[in-house]
Amino acid sequence: MAQRAKIQAKRPAGHAKEPPAGPRAAAGAPPSVDARLKAVEQERDSLRTELEAARQRIAALEESRSLVASRIDYVIESLSGVVDRDD
Repeated sequence: MAQRAKIQAKRPAGHAKEPPAGPRAAAGAPPSVDARLKAVEQERDSLRTELEAARQRIAALEESRSLVASRIDYVIESLSGVVDRDD
């Protein structure tokens, strides 16, 4: 175990990192406009998907809330009828 720790300590700090992709990245240049555009388009598409899922979830919750409110109204009316009959 101690020998393994010595070997790991001798490795340079950047050894575990992957080399930068492409010739521009190797030179330290910022990503190209096309690469940034593609990244933004992917993020937009991802956000659209999340938004649609959220809208569907909201619609389902609103429908559920409506059903619960209807059931509560029915129970209240039923109980009112029972109380009125007992008087």
